[in-house]
Amino acid sequence: MKLRRWQSECIRSAIYKYKSKKHFLALATPGAGKTVMASVLAKLLYDQGDIDLVLCFSPSSIVAHDFSEALSEQFEAHFDGTIGALGNSFTYQALSTLDKSVWRLFKKYRVLVIFDEIHHCAGSNIKDANAWGKPIITSIKEQAAYTIALTGTPWRSDALPIALADYCNESGQIQCDYVYGLRQAITDNVCRIPQVVALDNDQITVVEGSETSHFTSFLDLLSQSIIPYSDIVTNTSVIEQLLIHSSHKLNELRALNKEAGGLIVASSIAHAWQIQLIMRQAIGESALVVTSDEGNANDLIRSFRFSQDKWIISVGMISEGTNIPRLQVCCYLSNVKTEMNYRQVMGRLLRITNAPNQQAFLFMPAEPKLVEYAYRVAQDIPDGLAKVKFAQMDEEITTEAHHALDDDIDIDDEISTDIEAAKAIISIGDTLMHTEESPTSFTDLLPNEIAISTDKIMGIFGKFNHKELEIDGFDQLIISEQSMTKLNQLSSEVF
Repeated sequence: MKLRRWQSECIRSAIYKYKSKKHFLALATPGAGKTVMASVLAKLLYDQGDIDLVLCFSPSSIVAHDFSEALSEQFEAHFDGTIGALGNSFTYQALSTLDKSVWRLFKKYRVLVIFDEIHHCAGSNIKDANAWGKPIITSIKEQAAYTIALTGTPWRSDALPIALADYCNESGQIQCDYVYGLRQAITDNVCRIPQVVALDNDQITVVEGSETSHFTSFLDLLSQSIIPYSDIVTNTSVIEQLLIHSSHKLNELRALNKEAGGLIVASSIAHAWQIQLIMRQAIGESALVVTSDEGNANDLIRSFRFSQDKWIISVGMISEGTNIPRLQVCCYLSNVKTEMNYRQVMGRLLRITNAPNQQAFLFMPAEPKLVEYAYRVAQDIPDGLAKVKFAQMDEEITTEAHHALDDDIDIDDEISTDIEAAKAIISIGDTLMHTEESPTSFTDLLPNEIAISTDKIMGIFGKFNHKELEIDGFDQLIISEQSMTKLNQLSSEVF
């Protein structure tokens, strides 16, 4: 298998470090190919006689399955824990229920352990560790022959240290053994250039009893704490407009690449079905809905991956690590507003394929935090998210999942991303370019008035404006002349 340059470099770095230390942490942007890199590294260590078995842990069952397939392809052996297997691939949820026979493997064999999206596992010791971090610290850290931890977002919103990671004593910043950022990935033609379009409105009215308030933007509205963000992403007008514009762009892409697909990220199961209904009514199309209610959700996702269907609506099921390279458009209607989620969702659009058009678009409401994330997505580790807090052995830190009434929801790492996505949904610039055109067949849409609660009504009457956000740091990228010529020939104008 021909590796990308960064994958070869990372493998060489890991092999070198393993001469003196057993733990290796690789930061690579979502969509860069971490699964392949780790699988090839595992095979190389096996061929060198350095390991006997490989165990892998991932945040979701579909990612665990992808790792099992990648390892099987490299080793030409099965990785399902059965007789004759050279290892197995688990979810992090399985850490607490693994049979004693699995833990005995560490005593009898030299085991390489792969941790995908290690940022879900917290702890420098058992006092500040979460449920997924504790077994890593107590049962794997010292007993594994080697470990490789992978992440595309090396921080935690609760500021706890990531399991197995080293931090600088002075700055408190994480020390990665290898870093491959989005900027470099785009330069190397490994990832697509993401383009973000933010939806806003200049005439918003909120009626509460006898009082009427007027707002000129979502920023203006949300700064008053009158309406939670969840009421914006569930508003029929907002959903309709985002669907119209994202569908228009997907249709443009599919004119050149009929396999291009779109992802809609919903806030809840009910929200997902609401979006599907509005899609049918507004643009006459349907979409596959994948939630934890579907017992065969992973099969549905795999089927969509290899189909030519246009849209899939997900509630936490298509998140970090989920591999659907044909996704090129995302409609972000999640009420989760953490930077980690935002970047991981963006990562679903970045995988390069052999298709003639490699544009990637994310459409979202102009919520202030999301816009801020959009401006700085090119940074590997954003300022303000680098510092962590450590618990001493005589101190215990208790953290709880954040469920604020304003819907500034974060991920609970100890709950499967296969579970209902109000708890786990998974997230780019400096110049604003106003684009006021919209598809002509939809310019006369009637304004909508939506009941927010029993005593509040929000009406959106103004013209929806879209702003394309240019990603900070990408203007200096050096892209090959051949690639630029191809893009210029095949890419359509943005609105």
